[in-house]
Amino acid sequence: MTHLAPGVVGEPGTAQSRAGTGTADGKPVSSPAPGSRPWTSRRWVLPLAEAVVSVVAALGYTVLCGRISVNPLVRLGQVSGLAALQQYAALLGLPLLAVLLYTAHRGSLRCHQLVKRLVCAALAGLATGVIAGGIVVALRGTPHALGGQEGDPGVLIDMANSFLHHEGMSGIYPPAFPALIALWAKIRYNGRGETGFALHDLQIFFTAVAGPMAYLAWRLLLRPFWALLIAVPAAVLFLDPIRPYSHIVMIILLPLLGCWLREMRRAARRSPRQLLLRGAGLGLVFGVLFLWYSGWYVWAAPGALVAALFLFPWRGGAAAVRRAGLFVGATVATAGVVGAPLLYQMARLGAENPDRYAFLAVYVDPTYVLGWTSDRAGTLTYQTWPVAGEMAGQSGFALLLLFGVGLGIGLGLRSVMVRTTAAVLAGAWLARFWFASHMVHDKAVQLYPRTTWIIMYCLMILAVFGLMAVVHRGSGWVERTVRQRGAERAAATAVIPRRVVQQLAAGMVCVLALFATMGASWSVNRYMPSSDVDSMGIDAYRAHTIKERDGSCPRFSPRKDCADIEKHDWKPGPIEDFIWCAGIVADDWPSVCGLKAPAKVRSRADIERDQEKEKAQRRAQDKKQDKELDEEQGKN
Repeated sequence: MTHLAPGVVGEPGTAQSRAGTGTADGKPVSSPAPGSRPWTSRRWVLPLAEAVVSVVAALGYTVLCGRISVNPLVRLGQVSGLAALQQYAALLGLPLLAVLLYTAHRGSLRCHQLVKRLVCAALAGLATGVIAGGIVVALRGTPHALGGQEGDPGVLIDMANSFLHHEGMSGIYPPAFPALIALWAKIRYNGRGETGFALHDLQIFFTAVAGPMAYLAWRLLLRPFWALLIAVPAAVLFLDPIRPYSHIVMIILLPLLGCWLREMRRAARRSPRQLLLRGAGLGLVFGVLFLWYSGWYVWAAPGALVAALFLFPWRGGAAAVRRAGLFVGATVATAGVVGAPLLYQMARLGAENPDRYAFLAVYVDPTYVLGWTSDRAGTLTYQTWPVAGEMAGQSGFALLLLFGVGLGIGLGLRSVMVRTTAAVLAGAWLARFWFASHMVHDKAVQLYPRTTWIIMYCLMILAVFGLMAVVHRGSGWVERTVRQRGAERAAATAVIPRRVVQQLAAGMVCVLALFATMGASWSVNRYMPSSDVDSMGIDAYRAHTIKERDGSCPRFSPRKDCADIEKHDWKPGPIEDFIWCAGIVADDWPSVCGLKAPAKVRSRADIERDQEKEKAQRRAQDKKQDKELDEEQGKN
């Protein structure tokens, strides 16, 4: 736990191979004979086991949640569903934590570390499995996706229909996910007309595997506990089940950049063949992620480029420079070839597709980066959100996070990942204010509020690395101080027993598991069906108002006249020459947007009139029900 390096158990230089810290009791590790090495000593076995355990935990839990039988349109049914999610998570998670605690207190070092790897992998899967299971509950009784046929889900469905008609890419939008929707609709369903069903399946699947993907990406650099400490909060906080593919790219892009820069620094140790293979492999991954969702590359690219220039082994000699150049060239060439279709579209159409959509996050102070709200913010306004903290508007959480960031930069700057994250943070920060400062002049938002996510993610990463640095350096300082005072007596044993470190790490894993279940429940609760168009629950609600294949309404539909399944192809929408201010009533457009509202924007009077009309309809319906009840009682 106290070691910052990404080395595996038993690797030279790690804590496990040092005299006095090799076993749980402080005894040296005895090297097994070559012929008696366990099968787990093979390099690929344990990483593969972690991947399998994590994915199986995520998908297995999601499938299990299909057994939860509630009406998701009724609030009491939603509460029962949320409770069932926690019940299943406890039944699966508590035995894992019990085994972890037992091996930390009673097991051998090798046994405990194996258990810890597998338990951390399983918890990463369960964290997002709970969110995916919650979406299964929210969509129970309907085959349609979150969002139905409105908004971004409707656009994705139209893009998938275009792929089924062999019309190719839809503008400059990354094509990989719409193409996968089309492919799954063709394999699993009947092609065109059922792309909404395919989107439903893929939303749940990628929500479930987001945790395993994040954890495995961070395992390229960190030990299990530290990887879990970054992956789980990030996945729970940032994951959007409506578009899970988007945030998955952001979460795994940062550790992959760190891994790539680390390999570049080590290029002098590799053979040309190894450099070509590793560079091409990482380039393939970067290219596929670019086709999957390219937005995060815009925000991460400036910082990543600066980090690459600073970390390039310029002073390592001509041989090191050539090998590093070979590695970089292989990566860039492979990524360029894979991402060429989208790069071509962006070069051809990029200037014709400005983003002119503003919502609540655009109206608030642009320096606020520790919270996010969508364009369905309920009753929140830029005057009431975000809530100002106690210290110059900053909350206690913000101050604590920034303190951790200071520790990470101050004590962990030798780490390639810390340098990479700090550079990406600075680049995204500057890009955010560049686009925000030019917003009025260019009449374009250019999605700058999305930098909130990557900036906050970078802050979280730096804070975790700060905690790692404190633990590592603090334990080292205690070791040196006590050894100097205890001389020969302390030289034979570890000052901080390995058993204590194991127990502390196991306890922290338990706390992190509790946070994961609580945070996942918070995330799911936001998506429970609600008819309020200004809430996030409207997406699940809409999925229950579209007809099924046979023309009938879904089982729990609140309407008798459900909408037909749309089968449109994607067409580029009209591009306005002004910023569209969503969530602003017509009366406030002049003061917020600087121009008169378009005719289709409702005023306060329109909203009040619609509310009165809705109340009158409810009263009429109540009177009708009371009259029918009185007639039935009179007959009896």
